[in-house]
Amino acid sequence: MTDTRAIKVNGNEIEVRSDLTLLQACEEAGEEIPRFCYHERLSVAGNCRMCLIEVKGGPPKPVASCAQNVRDLRPGPEGQPPELFTNTPMVKKAREGVMEFLLINHPLDCPICDQGGECDLQDQAMAYGRDGTRFEENKRAVEEKHMGPLIKTIMTRCIQCTRCVRFATEVAGVDDLGLVNRGENAEITTYLEKAVESELTGNLIDVCPVGALTSKPYAFSARPWELRKTETIDVMDAVGSNIRVDARGREVMRILPRLHDDVNEEWLADKSRFIWDGLNRQRLDQPFVRKDGKLQPASWDEAFEAAAQKLNGTAPEKVAALVGDLVPTEAVKALKDLMAAIGTPHTDCRQAGEGLGVMADGSRAPRESYLFNSGIAGLEKADAVLLIGANPRTEAPLINARLRKMWLNDMKLEIGLIGDAADLTYEYTHLGAGPDSLSALAKGDSSFLDVLKKAERPAIIVGTSVLNRTDSGALLAEIGQLAQSIGAVTEGWNGFNVLHTAAARVGALDLGFLPGEGGLAVNGILDGAASGSVEVVYNLGCDELDTSKLKNAFVIYQGHHGDAGARAADIIFPGAAYTEQHGIYVNTEGRVQMASRAYFPFGEAREDWAILRAFSERLGKKLPYDDLFALRQAMIEDAPVLGALDQSPAGDVFDVAALGQKGELTSEPFRSAVANYYLTNPVARASKTMAECSAILVEKRIMAAE
Repeated sequence: MTDTRAIKVNGNEIEVRSDLTLLQACEEAGEEIPRFCYHERLSVAGNCRMCLIEVKGGPPKPVASCAQNVRDLRPGPEGQPPELFTNTPMVKKAREGVMEFLLINHPLDCPICDQGGECDLQDQAMAYGRDGTRFEENKRAVEEKHMGPLIKTIMTRCIQCTRCVRFATEVAGVDDLGLVNRGENAEITTYLEKAVESELTGNLIDVCPVGALTSKPYAFSARPWELRKTETIDVMDAVGSNIRVDARGREVMRILPRLHDDVNEEWLADKSRFIWDGLNRQRLDQPFVRKDGKLQPASWDEAFEAAAQKLNGTAPEKVAALVGDLVPTEAVKALKDLMAAIGTPHTDCRQAGEGLGVMADGSRAPRESYLFNSGIAGLEKADAVLLIGANPRTEAPLINARLRKMWLNDMKLEIGLIGDAADLTYEYTHLGAGPDSLSALAKGDSSFLDVLKKAERPAIIVGTSVLNRTDSGALLAEIGQLAQSIGAVTEGWNGFNVLHTAAARVGALDLGFLPGEGGLAVNGILDGAASGSVEVVYNLGCDELDTSKLKNAFVIYQGHHGDAGARAADIIFPGAAYTEQHGIYVNTEGRVQMASRAYFPFGEAREDWAILRAFSERLGKKLPYDDLFALRQAMIEDAPVLGALDQSPAGDVFDVAALGQKGELTSEPFRSAVANYYLTNPVARASKTMAECSAILVEKRIMAAE
């Protein structure tokens, strides 16, 4: 337990932890301390000196409150609590002097600066600065730096706080940024004038307290006070990052992270942040019906009638339904009930073909068998980690940042990897590339098994690419046996973790959108569509599968972008994107979170659940709910876990050794589930910004191959 000390702040005595900095202690006492270089999640630099305070009995000059701890304070001559002052004339004069120095070279760009209106420098200059300057020499100018398609630089504004350098080095794990030269010539640079190679570069914009680093796609587009701000949930991966969507009319202008310590802290991955231009492009904004081999615009009535005629004229056993990666759980529930009313058992939500949610005997698997059971924040308690067929840097950059944080805080942390050797931004032991290495580890042929067995809280992270192979059942059984042998699942600790990449997957598994008795899974549905045994496929947002196998079937596609699924469709129902509808999503750790609508869908597009409800009535199989509240009530009755908002699962003990089924393992190496981080879904593929980032990635791979 951390010890505490009594201190006085401006005459008020409080009890604080002795490991706090003086800045944190003053803020606990309710005093505001200005700062530029200090950031709660980064190391202390002490560059800007804006956080100066006075310490009674200390040196006869102000003290940088970010760089001294409470434990370093001396008591008074008779044992009185140490005293701190934040508002004395000495402090006021010192802060005014510091602000005057910081503004010596800063240009008067506020009218054209994208940071205007939400700038720390503006706010603190007003609150703590002088009303004039004594500096009459010419201001210096600094050459702009190239940081790629995401970051716009105006380095003359830079105050050398080094927040960006520390974020890149400590959190993102790249050494592309640094401070060169000394004194008046000091400047932040990328050294080789190249893009910052990280999936977290957008956070440099957030940590920059001035306008030196701003968003290049957002440049000169809007002012903060013009935008309508909506708090919602990101769906670009399965982390469930908390975000704020800033929109003007029906146009998203930017996406920013919200603070949630248990999920994304205050960071956001680049794809989630810069995807917004793809929300306006290649949109499906009206129904389509295929006539004479071509998709023709149609009314909702025509589209519903054509789809209803086809479904009513098809035997239930020849109808199938699939759910994609970005679909809210309400739509999954509505489609599940509609397919149950039709009477088909051919339903599946595992677009990539993962062997999850079902035990070897066909029964429903426990929820813990497909969750990230330790929790994203709880992963920090692990003292040994084994990655199997996962590349968290591209599949879940914020979970990868957690792993780097663990590794930095505990240099003794052992991390092992079976799969593609990649730069994960931290050191790890590469144990091999495929199932042979996994079997060798399980048999004790690797010393890393001893590391896992000696650990008090070992964690295994299984990538979804392990679970969509022909030998996935045997692999899962092998991993389950390994998890049991090392004590990964014990009372008080569940270290068996499945790293999902699709935002909709866990929620759909919770609802049991899986093949019924005698039903076909996704690969069986595709093969059946190719052979003719499946005649009608209701495709709810699936764009990542082999749509060429659907050409012999009648496909009803419901989605929001003209991507692969729409091109293979015979009828298109235009749906809403994740920013255009209220919905519930369940992240990879099983945390249920509610997304909110930022603006209404384009054209004639409608919310996904509303389309299914309206279509069910035209089909003559009316669903028993007329509004979103009633649908959610039915959904929670079906899966009670969906009623517990924003709660991390307990990670209950389950029989991990019973997972999978015995079988032969192939020697095919594991591959990451994400081949190109920037182009993983229809919204990303519609984004010009993501296309630019992808081009840089491809160019880098070509150069590496040469």
